[in-house]
Amino acid sequence: MRSTNPIAALFGKSPFRPMQEHMRVVEECAEEVIPLLEALRDRDHERVLGHKDKIFALEGEADDLKNELRSHLPRSLFMPVDRRDLLDLLNAQDSVADTVQDIAGLVVLRGMEIPGFMSDGLLPYARRVVDAVHKCREVISELDELLELGFRGSETARVEEAIQELSVIETETDDQGMALVGLLFEHQDELNALEVVYWDRLIDLIGDIADYAEDVGDRLRLLIAR
Repeated sequence: MRSTNPIAALFGKSPFRPMQEHMRVVEECAEEVIPLLEALRDRDHERVLGHKDKIFALEGEADDLKNELRSHLPRSLFMPVDRRDLLDLLNAQDSVADTVQDIAGLVVLRGMEIPGFMSDGLLPYARRVVDAVHKCREVISELDELLELGFRGSETARVEEAIQELSVIETETDDQGMALVGLLFEHQDELNALEVVYWDRLIDLIGDIADYAEDVGDRLRLLIAR
């Protein structure tokens, strides 16, 4: 009898297909950071709540895929990839969605508003962070071809180049994040102490998205090296 389980069906086509589907949902979740912050900038509470709800739903979908993938991933795979390495890669992907959920929760629970002195830098920072997730998805989309080529050849070189580009983006987000934190402390007298703490935390969380995206690339580089 043919399985009706979507993860099982994906495994029937490729052992990497479920990883790619999970990354697709993670990317969609990360993309919601931009409209969430735009709604926050516009002080549109209803839109903020709407994007928060969408983020929570996508993070839940990513969790479901992760749990299904873990339960269906064979103990031994007839390919040059260790099961533990795939699980580490999956966890790194999932950390992106988890962090986006943390951002949405913080924004809503603390009733945050973007200070005027931060309005010019926050969204460009978030957009560059999401660029890192796009690059991460691009890298993960190459898993099938890498497998077919036995992790060798020109395709591997192209993926390694994309991973390096991902690292460059992450470094840029580090610089943008540090600049925003510097700006925050320059203007800390304009906010109360809790607002400073929450904004420092939010800036860090946004940067963590790019950090986890880079971690995905680093773990894939390890797979290629092995």
